[in-house]
Amino acid sequence: MPAQGGKGSARKSKQIATKTSLNSPYALQWSILAGTDMHFILEAVEDVMKQVGLKKIEFRRKKKPSLSKKQVKEQQQAGSSTAPEKNETEDTKAHGWTDLSIRGQLAIGINEVTRALEKNELLLVLVCKSAKPTMITSHLILLSASRAIPACQVPRLSERLAPVLGLTSVLALGFKRSTDAFAEVAKVIIPRFPSLDVPWIQHGTEQPPVGEDIQLMDLQSGKLSHLEPGEGTSSPKQKRTDSSQLLSPTVTLKALKVKKIIPNPNKRRKLPKTKKRISK
Repeated sequence: MPAQGGKGSARKSKQIATKTSLNSPYALQWSILAGTDMHFILEAVEDVMKQVGLKKIEFRRKKKPSLSKKQVKEQQQAGSSTAPEKNETEDTKAHGWTDLSIRGQLAIGINEVTRALEKNELLLVLVCKSAKPTMITSHLILLSASRAIPACQVPRLSERLAPVLGLTSVLALGFKRSTDAFAEVAKVIIPRFPSLDVPWIQHGTEQPPVGEDIQLMDLQSGKLSHLEPGEGTSSPKQKRTDSSQLLSPTVTLKALKVKKIIPNPNKRRKLPKTKKRISK
C-alpha cells in the first residue's frame, strides 16, 4: 500500500528570484586616432620620460633553499647569518621609483587613473589600445567626458612606455593638473586628441545663456543666506558634486525620453485589504 502523506508533506515550490536590469542603448567607443598623431604622441611622451629619468627598480629575490635543523644550528654557530642581512638592506635602498616627486605628478594604471578622474585631478588621459577586454577601459570615456578632460586611445602605448618606466605594462596614463615636468608636453599633445563622442553629453562652444547663470547664482546665494551658522557644514560628497558642477560649466546633459513602460509580469503585487475580503 502506498504511504499516504500527512498534512505537512506537500512542499511549496520556491519562488524564482528575478532582477530587472537596464541596458544602455548606446555603445561607447574610443574615437580613432590618426597614424601621424599616434607617432607624434608616442615620441613626445617617450622623450619626456627619458629626460626626466623616471623608472621603477625592482629586484626579484631568490627563494632560499630549505635547510635542515642541523644546517641552521651550524650557521648560527658559525655566524654566517650576518652577511645576507647587509645585502638585503642594500637591495631595499635601491628598490622603488627613482624620483617620488615626479611619480606623484602621474597616474599610472587603470585603477589609479579612475580614482584621479573621479576626484577631477587629471589634465589628460592616455589609454592603451591593447587593453583586453575593452570593457576595463570603456568607463574612462564617461568619466573624462563628464569632466571635460581630454582623453584618447593610443595604440602601442604600453609597448613604448613600459620598458622606459621599468614596468610590465602601462594600460592607462594620466598627467595631473599640478604637474610641472609634463605641462609643456600636455600643451603640445592635447590639440591632437580626437573629441570623445558621448550621445547624451554635449561639448563645444555652446554655453548656457547669461540669464540662466545669473538665476542659478541668485538661487545659490539665497539658499546660503537662509541657512543657519550650524547648518553650513556639508558632507564631502556634497562638496565634490558642487565642485564638479563649477569646474565643467560647458557640460549639458540631454533629457532621457521614456518611449514605453512595460510592467514586470513576474512581480506579484499585494492586493489591498478591501479587495482581499471581497475575493474571499
